[in-house]
Amino acid sequence: ASQALGEQMSGKTVRIALKAGVDGRLFGSGTNADVAEALTKMGMAVVKAQVRMPNGPLKTVGEHPVSVAPHGDVVVEVTVHVVAQAD
Repeated sequence: ASQALGEQMSGKTVRIALKAGVDGRLFGSGTNADVAEALTKMGMAVVKAQVRMPNGPLKTVGEHPVSVAPHGDVVVEVTVHVVAQAD
């Protein structure tokens, strides 16, 4: 099941809308919980502990590579596209 989930997620782009300033920096940051929530909404059951952020929390608008490990042996790359939230 973990392998199938990994194949389903591989190469996907997740879009997250967060509050950002005019310079493109976020108020606060995008966390592994935000990524897990977005993936779960897309129909892929992921908990925040499975989301690995090599560069720490997301601080800017744009695309960021993130690793998701549904199982110890299955790790896939997912692109997280952070956009400024419309008020």
